[in-house]
Amino acid sequence: MLIGKRLNGRYKIIKMVGGGGMANVYLAKDVILEREVAIKVLRLDFANEEEFLRRFQREAQSATSLVHPNIVNIFDVGEEEGINYIVMEYVEGMTLKQYIQQFSPIPVEKAIDIMKQLSAAMAFAHHNSIIHRDIKPQNILVDANGNVKITDFGIAMALSATSITQTNAVLGSVHYISPEQARGGMATKKSDIYALGIVMFELLTGQLPFSGESAVSIALKHLQTETPSMKRWNPSIPQSVENIVLKATTKDPFHRYHSLEDMEQDLSTALDPERANEPKFTVPLDEDETKALPVIKQIEQTENTQTTVIRPTPEPKQEVVTGESADKKPTRKWPIILLIMSFLIVLGGLAAVLVPSMLGPQEIEIPDVKGKKLDEAVSELVTSGFVVKETHERFSDEIPEGKVIKTKPSAGRIAQEGSNVNIYISSGKETFTLDDYEGKLYEEVAKSLDKYEFKEIRKESVYDESEAGTIIDQNPEASDEVIPEETVLSFTVSLGPEKISLIDLTEYNEKSLKDYAESTGLNIVIAGEDHSDKVGQGLVLSQTPEQGTKLEKGDKVEVMLSKGAREIPPVTVTKEITIPYEPDEFGTPQEVQIYIEDMNHSMTEPYEVFSIQEETKKTLEFIVSKGSKAGYKVIRDQRVIFDETIPYPENEGENQGGM
Repeated sequence: MLIGKRLNGRYKIIKMVGGGGMANVYLAKDVILEREVAIKVLRLDFANEEEFLRRFQREAQSATSLVHPNIVNIFDVGEEEGINYIVMEYVEGMTLKQYIQQFSPIPVEKAIDIMKQLSAAMAFAHHNSIIHRDIKPQNILVDANGNVKITDFGIAMALSATSITQTNAVLGSVHYISPEQARGGMATKKSDIYALGIVMFELLTGQLPFSGESAVSIALKHLQTETPSMKRWNPSIPQSVENIVLKATTKDPFHRYHSLEDMEQDLSTALDPERANEPKFTVPLDEDETKALPVIKQIEQTENTQTTVIRPTPEPKQEVVTGESADKKPTRKWPIILLIMSFLIVLGGLAAVLVPSMLGPQEIEIPDVKGKKLDEAVSELVTSGFVVKETHERFSDEIPEGKVIKTKPSAGRIAQEGSNVNIYISSGKETFTLDDYEGKLYEEVAKSLDKYEFKEIRKESVYDESEAGTIIDQNPEASDEVIPEETVLSFTVSLGPEKISLIDLTEYNEKSLKDYAESTGLNIVIAGEDHSDKVGQGLVLSQTPEQGTKLEKGDKVEVMLSKGAREIPPVTVTKEITIPYEPDEFGTPQEVQIYIEDMNHSMTEPYEVFSIQEETKKTLEFIVSKGSKAGYKVIRDQRVIFDETIPYPENEGENQGGM
C-alpha cells in the first residue's frame, strides 16, 4: 500500500487518482517545495522488464526538457525499493477522453481551439527531436479552465522499443495508431500528426473512425480503409475543417502535413470566410507512383461498426466499349503487378514475425502458487520445470505468515523451461512499534497515526495539571509492537487543571477559610477588616472574586473580615420636669429627693436633695450609651411622685451608628 509512503524522502503519497494498463497515478505532496504533484508508478509486470526500464528512465529524463504550457511537466524520475515512478505536474481536471464522453460532440470552434493547443505542444516536442508515439485522448489532460496538456512522453517512447504486450494498452492505442506503425515500421513525426488527426475526428464526432473486435482488425483498417467523412455524424462541419482531418490521416505520410506548424496554420484559418467553399481534400493520384498497399473501400462500408449513418455507394456507370475501341485501348499491367508485389511483401512481414516464435524454444506458463506453503510451492515450480533461485520475506495483510505471496516473474507469465523463479513469503501482517506519546498533543499524534489504520483509537479526557490536549497516558505502552488493524490504541488526554466554582465565603471564620483553601488549592488572602453591625467580629464580610467564579488551583481569593459593629459615643439626653408644691399647710417647706440612673449615676444615692415652697422646675441631664437606658425618680416628702425611664434616642443611633 503506497498511501502515506514517502518516495525519495520528499514525495508523500496522499491518494490514488487514476490508473491504467501500465501505471497507477497518485496525488502526492512535495514536502520540500510545498506543492502538489502527480506520481505515476509503473506496474510491477513492467518493472520486471530491464530493457523497458532502461529506456523508460532515459526517455523520461529527456522529456523533462519539454517545458511548454500544453505539456505536463516532468519534475523527477526515480526508483525506490522496486518502485519505478515519474513525478509530474499535477493537473486537476479530467482526461480528454472523459471530456469527449461528457460533452460530445464538441463545438467546432472549441475543437479547433483544443487542436491548436495540441499542435503547438507537439510542434515544440518535435522541434526538440522528441516523438510521442502514443497520442490519444487518454494521454491528454483538460484542466478546470479548458486548457489541454499532453502527458506520458516517457512511457510511450519506452514502450515502443520493447516486446511488452498489454492487451488493454494495445486496444487503447490501436485506435490512434498510424499505418506505418501498424505495419511494424518506426514511428516518425508524421505518425504523431496522424494520431492528432484521429483525435480531432473524435472531438468533432464523438466517434472513432475505425473500430473492430480485435486490435488486429482495427490495425488493418488503419492500413487499408480510407478515413470516413465526419459529415456522416455531423453534417454541419465545414469542409475546410474536415479537410484538416483528411490530410492529417492520409495513409501515405508523404501526403500528410509536412510539419505540425503547417497543421497549426491550417487550423488557424479553417473558419475564415474565404475558405467557406473549399473543395474536399483528395490525395494527389500518380498512376506511375508505387503504392505501398491498396485501399479497400468495401471494408469501410461493411466492417466499421461505429458508423451509424451509411449512405449506399452508387455503382459507377459503365461505358459500353465496342470491340474496336477495346482493341485500341492500351492495356496497363503495372497496377496489377504492384498489387501482387505489395501482397507478397505483407505476407513476408507476417512470416518474419510469426515463424521465429513457432520455431523457437518451448515456453511454459508459471503456475500460481499464491497462498501455498513454501515446500509445496517449491515442489510445484520444480515439477513444472522451473528453478527456484531465491526466497524473500515480505509483510502481507492478506496472506497468512509462512504462505506464498507471489512469484517473480509473476504467475501466468510465460517463461522458458529451466529459468529462475523467486518466491516471496509472507511474514504476516506488518507490525508497528509504538512511540512514547506522553506529553505530546493528542490531535497531532492521532493525525500522524491515521494512515496506519488502527482498529480503533480511543480518547479519555481527565482533568490534570498538564497542558490541555496533551497525552498523559497510553495503552499499549511505548516500544510495544502491534498490528494496527487488530489494535485498539487508548490515550488519556488532559483537560488541563480542573476549574473550581468559588463558593460564598461570607461569615466563614479563619479556620474555615484555611480548611477550604487546603481542599481546593486556592490561595485565600485576608485583605483587611471593616466594621459591620450585621456580621460578627472575625467573620468574612466580603470576597473578591464573587461567588460562582471559575478558578484554577493556585488562583488568588481576597476576603475582608468584620471588626464587629462600629463603637458609638454616648449621648446626653435632657429632661425638664416640674415639681409641684403641695404641702399639708401652705408655706411649709417640702423636701425633694431626685435619683438619676445613667452612665455616671445610680439610684443608690440621691442625685440632688432640696426643699421647695413653690412649684419648681428642674432640668435633668442623662448620659446614655447605645443599647442602654437611663431613668430618674423624684421623691417629695417621702412619696415618689415621678419614676420614668429615659431610652436611647433612636435618631441618634442612626446618625452615629456603623455598618
